[in-house]
Amino acid sequence: MSEYSDKSTKRTKPNYTYSIISVALVLFLLGFFGLIILHAQRLIVVFKEKVNIIVELEEGTLQNEIDSFQLSLAEYPFIKEGSISFISKEEAVDLMQQEFGEDFLKLDLPNPFFDVITFNVRASYLEQDSLQNIKSDLMGYEMVNNVFYQESLTDNIGKNIRRLGFLALGISLFFIFVAITLIHNTIRLALYSNRFLIKNMELVGANWEFISKPYLMRAIVQGIISSLLAIAALIGIMYWFWLDIPEIQELRDIPGYIALGVFLIAIGILINTLSTYLVVNKYLKMRIDDLY
Repeated sequence: MSEYSDKSTKRTKPNYTYSIISVALVLFLLGFFGLIILHAQRLIVVFKEKVNIIVELEEGTLQNEIDSFQLSLAEYPFIKEGSISFISKEEAVDLMQQEFGEDFLKLDLPNPFFDVITFNVRASYLEQDSLQNIKSDLMGYEMVNNVFYQESLTDNIGKNIRRLGFLALGISLFFIFVAITLIHNTIRLALYSNRFLIKNMELVGANWEFISKPYLMRAIVQGIISSLLAIAALIGIMYWFWLDIPEIQELRDIPGYIALGVFLIAIGILINTLSTYLVVNKYLKMRIDDLY
């Protein structure tokens, strides 16, 4: 009889190890997709901030005026820090000769180039309206002859980013829905073997709070453990990528990683707790005959 009782107890104990691992895997997949979105966003920012804005200077502008102008540019909030550079017309000729060979300007024609200052704008300013305002501001300087940037390129970047944003939103919602469904089913299966114990506690007079509290507390702990396992796996994957592809470190977004980790912990706790609440409540409302 004692042996039967021990076997019965083992059968009524939910397999929380499998539940924790299953939830961790789901959260890992959700977090991995989150990392893809973070790196894609960072890649877009890096790409946008590599678009050159070229300021063509008037012929005969003195060097001290150019230096003063560069200092003025550095104070503008739209300019990416450290991106301002000056290219003289002589340097432009040298660059073109390196590109096209020594035959370039071999006829001793006048130098057709102007002194230019190039810089990159911050990603948030790479919009047509913002760029037009920047161009208008810079054209207000007497030494500025013209301002150039690739309008078609900036238009295409804006359109593609909006499309990618809607696509990423749709896929994110799908992944969250799948995660909620899989975690709920995992919790339901884990608690299935305890359905009689839950119902028996109700029959002997235990109230809902007394019955559900241990399960909810355990769900919170399991949610934290599953989330930490998923985060640890993601850190390992990222570290492996950084070692194998060092260039990807340029896309690092530490605040984004922290936010993603907090999100995974929150969603792990929330879905575990909510699913446990729904499952326990479901068994309490069922008739004994329906439990078989």
